[in-house]
Amino acid sequence: MIGLPKLVVITDWSLGEDRLFARLQPALAAHRFVAVQHRNPAATARTYFEQGQRLKALCDRLGAPLFVSARLDVALALETHLHLPGWALGAAQVRGRLPAGRWLSVAVHNEEEAGRAQGADLALVSPVFATASKPGVAPLGPEGFSRLAQAVGCPAYALGGLTPARLSTLPGAAGAAVISAVLAAEDPAAAARAFGAACPG
Repeated sequence: MIGLPKLVVITDWSLGEDRLFARLQPALAAHRFVAVQHRNPAATARTYFEQGQRLKALCDRLGAPLFVSARLDVALALETHLHLPGWALGAAQVRGRLPAGRWLSVAVHNEEEAGRAQGADLALVSPVFATASKPGVAPLGPEGFSRLAQAVGCPAYALGGLTPARLSTLPGAAGAAVISAVLAAEDPAAAARAFGAACPG
């Protein structure tokens, strides 16, 4: 298995499937360390699974890792990695359910969630900067991100209001997770390359 991704692109199914895939494909092809997180909390279980199947086919074809958000059953059925939202069980409670070699990512917004990240492979720490996806939520800022990054016990990925320039200034960032910064970019491939170049290592 390749090393951890530098960039995680989180799905936005409101774009429509055709447009979403048309933007994901060049982003995944542009950089070998780009992963996808399948997130669609509004979907029924059947729809979520079927969407995951199509994403898995795309990711397998392009050699990209796929994380399924929130649903351990879907992650096991599709043989993907798993992402735990902040409201879910802690990483230590779920780790034993995943087969060897599967990554576990967790969402971290505060110190309490950082404590439950122990045992995860990576943590998505957010929101670092103000973002339209979380209106009214106070951003952590670079100092807040750095504090939580030190507490999670695993590589910390910045999420929320990111640009490649902002990412490069964050102390302790192992990577980034984005939605519109890639999916709404004029050139998704160029955006993915720029984030990859801004990540350390």
